[in-house]
Amino acid sequence: MTTQKASLAMRASFLLTLYLLSSLHNAYAATTRLSAAQQKKTEAREKAIKMAKMRAAGQDVVGMTKEAAELRSYELRKKKKKGILKRREASLAQVLFPGASPEEYVAGERIPAFVELVESKKTQLPFEYYDLPTCPEPHEKIQKRFKWRKNLGSRLMGHQHKMAPFIFSAKGDVSCTTLCMMEVGPKNIRWMRKLVDRQYRINLTLDQLPVLMRSKELNYAVRGYPVGFKAPPSYTGLKEDEFYLYNHLKFTVTYREEPEEFEGIRITGFDVHPVSIAHKVDNVKVEEGKILENSSSSSFPTCTRDSSPVNEPDTYLALRSGASGGDMKVLYSYEVDWVESDIPWADRWDVYLVGSPDDEIHYFAIVNSLMIVVFLTGAVATILIRTLKRDIAGYNEMQTLEEAQEETGWKLVHGDVFRPPQNNSLLLSVLVGTGAQIGSAFFFTLLASMLRMLNPIKKGQALTAVIMLYVLCGGIGGYVSARLYKFCDAKAWKKNTLATAIFFPSIIVGMFMVLNVFLTVVGAATAVSFL
Repeated sequence: MTTQKASLAMRASFLLTLYLLSSLHNAYAATTRLSAAQQKKTEAREKAIKMAKMRAAGQDVVGMTKEAAELRSYELRKKKKKGILKRREASLAQVLFPGASPEEYVAGERIPAFVELVESKKTQLPFEYYDLPTCPEPHEKIQKRFKWRKNLGSRLMGHQHKMAPFIFSAKGDVSCTTLCMMEVGPKNIRWMRKLVDRQYRINLTLDQLPVLMRSKELNYAVRGYPVGFKAPPSYTGLKEDEFYLYNHLKFTVTYREEPEEFEGIRITGFDVHPVSIAHKVDNVKVEEGKILENSSSSSFPTCTRDSSPVNEPDTYLALRSGASGGDMKVLYSYEVDWVESDIPWADRWDVYLVGSPDDEIHYFAIVNSLMIVVFLTGAVATILIRTLKRDIAGYNEMQTLEEAQEETGWKLVHGDVFRPPQNNSLLLSVLVGTGAQIGSAFFFTLLASMLRMLNPIKKGQALTAVIMLYVLCGGIGGYVSARLYKFCDAKAWKKNTLATAIFFPSIIVGMFMVLNVFLTVVGAATAVSFL
């Protein structure tokens, strides 16, 4: 008995010791977590105060300095999250382009720039860059490493991979260089004036970076550069608005160089500053549309190695015909300046998303829609509950068998709920099957986006994936339509199968053909040629 009591006491003391140790460990872990949480809150508060002081001091968020990059990163801290719960820190390059890797270039390596659509927020008609009266497309072949995969989505959206006429060499500054001389007729002048009036912008890309117009003084950054600008009569002194053309481009390419981490350079920024200037041509015969090579500086006094064109009201290039009503001569030129920066490659997309004015509008629209859905759901549920409660109370009050046999309230329609329709069963089956196909395609598209299988930035590939998912979901639509058609006791199953397959696509193709006719007439870039 004494031995048993001793063993029981030892066990009890051992269990008590384990309990105390476990309690101490849990208390220590809770204290550590609390201190870590407090430390994070303190650091977040200090950083918020620091950023507020930087804003108060007038620090811009669009520059390429370390302070501007830090302020951008702070404002985009909520977007730089990965995972379903958005808890893991990441760069925008990892969020927007999962799996993308940077490109390195050696000094002097030729880097092609590509032109994209000329678009406007005021209209829905984009045009191709080479539809404008500008320098012709270079004939050199695109290297394999810079080629894009052709897909159906890009073709439908009008995106074509064409090289820009400008020459970019890694770390190779280019002083003011003339490109070509173009003669613009009265018809094209009127068209260009319309493009300027509708605020069309030209988009270029270099190393997959869209060209950016930014101003540290005004603290703004906008993709692309305008075709030109419009000056009111109060500015020009004329009776009507005057339109001017941007024919000189100042490119600034920022790069990062870290010999210890990688060889060569990585491009971290691509900016442009457009200039409107009426170049002086001193008795030089220039063939229209021909690329000027090794042009003499004395031939073009406004574009030399030692001088750079600037925007001056006295030298603006006005979009109007000559004195005798002839063609307008336009001399295009450009220059390139390479600037080293400390901005890492992973943060080069921050400036494109900082200060986006559409985010608050989107959040407000989503919350507004959710509130409307909740309100309507509550109203319908209230009506149904009151109606059912009254009917159930009436059923419970029935005393006699004769009263119980009388059908009232919801019992009057219970026999019609699952009764097959007498007419238009084919149309009902086709509509329900098509809806199931569209809904399933929509669900799988969202699922693929959440799993990072689709990249919404690459719109052509995303559209192609959506079309393929819709086609693959045809089996779901066909099954739902066939089941409903069989429930309606219909016999023409071949007709139902064919109608389900072509109903929705025929409507979309018909609308596409009609719209394509109008797009072809106006010469839009999104017009699809069937030749």
